[in-house]
Amino acid sequence: MLHPSIDDIRPEAVLHALSDPERAAIFAGIAGAGCVEKCSAFASFGDRVIPKSSLSQHFKILREAGLIRSERHGVEMRNTSRCGEVDARFPGLVLAILTAYAQTSGQDVSVAQTG
Repeated sequence: MLHPSIDDIRPEAVLHALSDPERAAIFAGIAGAGCVEKCSAFASFGDRVIPKSSLSQHFKILREAGLIRSERHGVEMRNTSRCGEVDARFPGLVLAILTAYAQTSGQDVSVAQTG
């Protein structure tokens, strides 16, 4: 799996990854948890079920943008936030995007600053 180095993370990739409401919600859930989250924990968006193929694509985009790190454990994929690393490279970018997302979606968003 591709996990870009911190020096290869581009702001336009972060903006693209978080431009989709489902991906923003998935990332907000991972970032706010501050711990490892299974892909299956995000199988629904509101009252809508996200198909596995779409969910896989969302995680791929988040991973390739450098926002999450994914590790395979058996048949599960476990994801952790890279907020701390991204914030060190682009101070305030992720927090600003997630704050704007929270204001427009009505969801409470907190970001655990883990590496």
